[in-house]
Amino acid sequence: MGVDVPVTVNADRPLVLDAPVLETEVASARYPGFPALPRPRIVGVGTAATSTSYSQREVLDTFGITDPKVRSLFLNSAIERRNLDLPPEDGASGRVTESQGDLLDKHKRLAVEMGAAALQACLKRSGAELSDLRHLCVVTSTGFLTPGLSALLIRELGIDRHCSRSDIVGMGCNAGLNALNVVAGWSAAHPGELAVVLCAEACSAAYTMDSTMRTAVVNSLFGDGAAAVALLTDAAGATPADSEGPAVLKFASCIIPEALDAMRYDWDRAQDRFSFFLDPQIPYVVGAHAEIVVDRLLSGTGLRRSDIGHWVVHSGGKKVIDAVVVNLGLTRHDVRHTVGVLRDHGNVSSGSFLFSYERLLEEGVARPGEYGVFVTMGPGSTIETALVQW
Repeated sequence: MGVDVPVTVNADRPLVLDAPVLETEVASARYPGFPALPRPRIVGVGTAATSTSYSQREVLDTFGITDPKVRSLFLNSAIERRNLDLPPEDGASGRVTESQGDLLDKHKRLAVEMGAAALQACLKRSGAELSDLRHLCVVTSTGFLTPGLSALLIRELGIDRHCSRSDIVGMGCNAGLNALNVVAGWSAAHPGELAVVLCAEACSAAYTMDSTMRTAVVNSLFGDGAAAVALLTDAAGATPADSEGPAVLKFASCIIPEALDAMRYDWDRAQDRFSFFLDPQIPYVVGAHAEIVVDRLLSGTGLRRSDIGHWVVHSGGKKVIDAVVVNLGLTRHDVRHTVGVLRDHGNVSSGSFLFSYERLLEEGVARPGEYGVFVTMGPGSTIETALVQW
């Protein structure tokens, strides 16, 4: 069992522990340029989605959408397929209109199903069992439950009732990195104990069906998905293998208060339910600030953007990806996984970057000593980043 150690998490610096740390020589050699501290490592990742996948054209035809502007939006989104749990048929060539209560029920069902599958896949890749789990943090923005998804998953999977837990609700697509930041602090304070961040987004439970362009933008983009990532800080005396995953070195964030209303999930009185809103200017707002926060992330590390070997960027949409590429000076190769996830799954909200990270791992191209940067974007408007090293 670990010993609680006070932790300071600062966006300007790597994690700083307010207590003496053992194995400093090993840490200094492993992560040159950073203080000699025990580093949380990413030791596993797993993803899952709902069982039914639709092409963009199939979604349009299912709902009988003939408006040429809406169809163009769907068919030029750089998305080929998405996992969705569509409303049941109404018996008259249409689909049942789901109430907000129906959507909340759907969120609960899908988030637990996908979340359990992603968590188990992550643990398998980590070489761990459910009994090894000591902290579970669950992220979602597609529904609200009390008790939260963490409690439901503990019951569903028979996880130890003494497992500590947390739920991060309503932060949007950037929230996976918000959670990773918090849980990295927990991990550093509990060496030798396994923690998991699980993002479970049942976007099928957050749709509004009408003829407006506002809803068409959202309906053309999001898909269902869950992704989990496991963190472990090595206990004193342990010597980690390079193949076991990158160390989490630092976080940086940037909120753009003047764009507070540009991305939001709020009550639509006309539809009598919650609905998403995405301002058309979002790609340009996010792109203009991406350079600022990434440079802040690298500040003081001695690293330049050209030193980053691997970029894991949120699949926010075609224009968002293009804006980030232009403003950070990236290549299409740098965002190949991001583009691939958007093509195959659409935007799966907070878990998108972990779908991309999983694809990077499956390539097997990351080498010891190489650096990576994670970038997520969401409501606030907010950009979150993390620096890792293999």
